[in-house]
Amino acid sequence: MEITLVLTAFGFGFAAAAARLPPMVGYLAAGFVLHAFGREATPGVQAVADAGVLLLLFGIGLKLRARSMTRREVWGGATVHMAAVTAAAGAVFLGLGALGVSPADGLSAPEAVLVGFGLSFSSTVFAVKALEERNESGALPGQTAIGILIVQDLVAVAFLTVFVDEAPSWWALAVVPAVLLAGPLLGWVLDRVGHGELLLLFGVALALGAGLGAFDAVGLKPDLGALLAGASLARHPRAGELADRLLGLKDLLLIGFFLSIGLGGAPGPGAIAVAAVALVLLPLKASGYFGLLAAFGLRTRTAWHSTLTLANYSEFGLIVIALGVSRGVLDQQWASAMAVAVAASFVIAAPLSTARYGLYRRLAGPLSRLERSATRPYDTLIEPGDADVLVFGMGRIGTGAYDELRARRGDVVLGVDRSEAVVAAHAAAGRTTVRGDALDRDFWDRLRLHPGIRLVVLATGDHAANLEAARRVREFLPDVPVAAAAVHADEVAELHGHGVDVARNLYGEAGQGLADDACDLLAAGDDGEDAGDAGPRT
Repeated sequence: MEITLVLTAFGFGFAAAAARLPPMVGYLAAGFVLHAFGREATPGVQAVADAGVLLLLFGIGLKLRARSMTRREVWGGATVHMAAVTAAAGAVFLGLGALGVSPADGLSAPEAVLVGFGLSFSSTVFAVKALEERNESGALPGQTAIGILIVQDLVAVAFLTVFVDEAPSWWALAVVPAVLLAGPLLGWVLDRVGHGELLLLFGVALALGAGLGAFDAVGLKPDLGALLAGASLARHPRAGELADRLLGLKDLLLIGFFLSIGLGGAPGPGAIAVAAVALVLLPLKASGYFGLLAAFGLRTRTAWHSTLTLANYSEFGLIVIALGVSRGVLDQQWASAMAVAVAASFVIAAPLSTARYGLYRRLAGPLSRLERSATRPYDTLIEPGDADVLVFGMGRIGTGAYDELRARRGDVVLGVDRSEAVVAAHAAAGRTTVRGDALDRDFWDRLRLHPGIRLVVLATGDHAANLEAARRVREFLPDVPVAAAAVHADEVAELHGHGVDVARNLYGEAGQGLADDACDLLAAGDDGEDAGDAGPRT
């Protein structure tokens, strides 16, 4: 990627961040400005964009839980919504064509369906990026949105399989199960790559190798290969570490994706008109998501947050329309129109996503009337009972803190952990533990705390997570004392600066304890020597 593109992307991204917008909005604007000055997407930019998308989907696969895909609001919501949007948008453009509005004039019913189909997808790149920026990819609204997007991706794969010029190779029948069954072997490698650059290289090699290497070679969508490669390792204990290690590189490469949209081409008047119609339809598309998720039994708050994550158009829509253009089915202006619609939907969705909580507080009353009396069991309120001490992070540190607090104060301690497996293990051991994340606003809104909470302990094992958790605790429990653990002296000071009342340096405390025990050994040795000195000498 040329230095001009990098500097321009940084400048616009920085300006967007200063305006409290996601940097991706700035990257999109940078692409359009660069195109206005005659720049176009180069093979290098496209290669960077493709690699970023593959790493993104690989990261989704690492966090994928098959059980979430079987929920009816996920597969049912995705399929019903896609069918409804395809029919509705197709009918609108067919009607505009009948009225002679360019470029829809002369549009046939199959062509209108193709356009509607392209508009039915929501952006995986935008959604996952937005969720990660708020640390909500593991929350129920985030998981629901990601599940719907994965179902859409599977539909996309089926579409490409049917309508590409060449059908997938017969080798595809072997490649797909091979990637899915390679989990144990890949896990064995993951256990042995360490924690440095080799871990990062392993993730990149696997994402690109499965996507561009194996799947692309047999005529399948590379995105699906990266997703399934990540899913094959989703249950591995180090899957989260691998995803975190790839995060910075993935974000950097995705800048190429957002630039490529803006660099794609300048739209004509007809394309702008089509994009404007698509943006008018966007609220209807979002309303469809909300209505379906609420009808399937999610709380209106959960449906709201999932909806705003999905309220956009997708980069796959560009692929669908581009395929129609390459086949001579659609005019070139449809590709430009789709590019503008996708980019504009990102620009609109970004500030809405940031303001979602304030908007929901204003609309909670009217929206709550749409909520069903019987919500899904995994979207119910969390009742912590009589607990007055919360311990976030039930690893070794958190478990030790939990046991000590329960020994001193009785059964008034509630453990909280992000992992279902960890929660189940602690429940089997007799510890009261619920699944949740201190960084997740949805968890706090579902948690029905009584006014007697007296202490919060942060033991997540990650300093950045502890800092964010401290902010959340101060937001929801401003007067409750907070204790946290750190591994460096400067981290202790930073925790204090974020409102933590008691912060302990684990290594320092361990060193002090070790020195105390060593001194006890010395004292015991001295006492033994003194006793020996008092006896007879030979």
